[in-house]
Amino acid sequence: MDKIKWGIIGTANVAAWGMIPGMKRAGNCELYAIAGRSLEKAESYKERFGFEKAYGSYDELLNDSEVQAVYIPLPNDIHIKWVKEALRKGKHVLCEKPLALNASEAEDMYKTAKECGVYLMEAYAYLHSPYVESLKNDVQSGIIGDVDYIESAFITQGYKEDFRLHKELGGGAMYDLGCYCTTMILSLTDSDPVLVKAAAEFSDLGVDLNTSGIIKFQNGLRASFNVGMIFGEQSNSRFDRLYIHGSKGCIRSEVEYNQEGDVSYRILKGDEVIERKVFVPNNYALEIEQMGRCILEGETPHITPEFSLKNSKLIDQVLSDIGFW
Repeated sequence: MDKIKWGIIGTANVAAWGMIPGMKRAGNCELYAIAGRSLEKAESYKERFGFEKAYGSYDELLNDSEVQAVYIPLPNDIHIKWVKEALRKGKHVLCEKPLALNASEAEDMYKTAKECGVYLMEAYAYLHSPYVESLKNDVQSGIIGDVDYIESAFITQGYKEDFRLHKELGGGAMYDLGCYCTTMILSLTDSDPVLVKAAAEFSDLGVDLNTSGIIKFQNGLRASFNVGMIFGEQSNSRFDRLYIHGSKGCIRSEVEYNQEGDVSYRILKGDEVIERKVFVPNNYALEIEQMGRCILEGETPHITPEFSLKNSKLIDQVLSDIGFW
């Protein structure tokens, strides 16, 4: 199998616990280069994970002609800078969610990717999951009838020293967690939002700690979401919920985003309960393999520019309504 030589810009935790283990399991991926803000940190990742090369600056990695694609897990506020730098160097880019701080930034990035003739995909590993595919298949099959309401929640523990606590770095619950709920909701309907209303609790640093909202779509479907970083700082708790309500029944799921292994959800139709069991190998590996097929075979990115832009515009509406800007 042909392999893509991947570089990673940044030594973020999500790369260490999520993406790199997934890349090592992807059949068409070669762990080639890692860049950090210091050579020492990059060398530690090289030794730990088996990269061929380590660089002490992001520019050095982007100037390596062997690097074909890069994964960017940097703080949200500098996505646009390094995504565009990578694209202009002719690198295909997989950028950690949220791709941009607003729809205008996202449009700028996709325009640059098109001009440079390379792929850009926003990294929502969970959307590559067979679990999500199974949910969508059940919805589209009509097993619960016409879907008229979707509710989604993702609440986790409070953060200590973290960029997600700082507004100027693109922090806050909506950017970090709410994007999961909005992408899940959007993936389950082809309609466009016509009404968005939201409210939030803010921290002393100006980021939303807890945000709730309602969305009405053109086809009449309604959705609600609740996201927050409100559990205690010492807590290791999280709360995930997805309910899909239809005219003939509903789907209930408490599956964590990016969960691996055997996962299940329930379909309730009157007194009948159907349990769906789905095996999920590794979402990060699936994501990297799909990006590799885009590069090698011309496959369409699973997370299309149109989908990412639609989600960015929805988040813009939420942030505007809560007075984030």
